[in-house]
Amino acid sequence: MTAARQGWTPSERQLQRQAVRRRLRLRSALVATVATVVVVGLLVLVVTSSPGWPTFKETFLSWDDARAALPTIWEGFGKNVLMFLVAEPLILVVGALVAIARNTRAPALFPVRALAVVYTDVFRGIPTILLVFVFCFGIPALQLQGVTNSLMWLGVTALVLSYGAYVAEVFRAGIESVHPSQVASADALGLSSTQSMRYVVLPQAVRRVVPPLLNDFVSLQKDTALIGAVGVFEALFAARDYANFNFNYTPYLVTAVFFIVLTVPLARFTDWLGQRYARRERAGAR
Repeated sequence: MTAARQGWTPSERQLQRQAVRRRLRLRSALVATVATVVVVGLLVLVVTSSPGWPTFKETFLSWDDARAALPTIWEGFGKNVLMFLVAEPLILVVGALVAIARNTRAPALFPVRALAVVYTDVFRGIPTILLVFVFCFGIPALQLQGVTNSLMWLGVTALVLSYGAYVAEVFRAGIESVHPSQVASADALGLSSTQSMRYVVLPQAVRRVVPPLLNDFVSLQKDTALIGAVGVFEALFAARDYANFNFNYTPYLVTAVFFIVLTVPLARFTDWLGQRYARRERAGAR
């Protein structure tokens, strides 16, 4: 069989089909390239020929102002990344614990389940920016002993609680998507409810919800800029500070580029994971 396989050559009809497919791919790529160039060219023409283009160029596309604001924006963006890296694992923990609590069925744990429901309903209903203001201004006003008054960490706490509610629902959807036969099989093997959740349900649920979780973390990275609204020095705060003193808004675009450079690769990675999971699901269905 191996020798026959090594000596195999495609037939003339197969070669013709391969040539046709290559021509179709080449034509599709050419059409897509031409269409993209035409659309982008028209957009550039419309923007640059508008009456306000000279003023816009001077106000938003000043290279001198971009270069002057870059160091402070870079310094502030480091704080955005720090807040994101601290908040992300905490959000995962909070979301997983709340999702597990909502899926408990023991009568004695009803207060825990009710508290989890109230938490998700309340914190998903409050706008994140409002939650940041409440935590950053309300908690210091309480003068609680042993509680930090750092606006940055209070803002991170607000982000964790806000996104934790959303992530909890993502986890809960993943848990409920696991077929009941999996739990029945775990019961037949003598596993307890806790063991079934830990060894059978959660591993499958986590694999299924990785793409939507990464989408939430793309949003989280952007929403770290909300903490600048309470006076925390981060990228958006640095850009706003420069714009207020120099009456030029180019630093806002510089800040946008920083966030794009960070979030686009994560978004593409999310797409790749989603496609990979879809391929595995299709392969398993055959």
